[in-house]
Amino acid sequence: MISYVTLGVSDLNAAKAFYGELLGEMGAKVLIDMDRISFIGKSMAAPMLAVCVPYNKEAPQAGNGTMVAFAPGSKEAIDSMYNKAIELGATCDGAPGDRIPNVFYGAYVKDPDGNKLCFNLFS
Repeated sequence: MISYVTLGVSDLNAAKAFYGELLGEMGAKVLIDMDRISFIGKSMAAPMLAVCVPYNKEAPQAGNGTMVAFAPGSKEAIDSMYNKAIELGATCDGAPGDRIPNVFYGAYVKDPDGNKLCFNLFS
């Protein structure tokens, strides 16, 4: 159902490096690379993440209540993605753990531009 989600960033090259390395853990790579926007994913037929310098050339702003969630497939993979994001410059917004016991396990970070990300598993 979702084609892609876009996050505004202040430095496209830094964002491609951050997300390329982070999402590479799940087999994603930069699929389309243009002047102000890049699409990262496993294939053009699967949901992708786009990072872009805003069209209006104003500073990107993370939305309050806006978040992108990724499903790496296991609790161990969630922990790994969380730790990788922190290593790449993200900040903790909720360490890995059960949010709803036996139903939802998740971890939360904010990328270097303040965009909120979740790595999660529904049981």
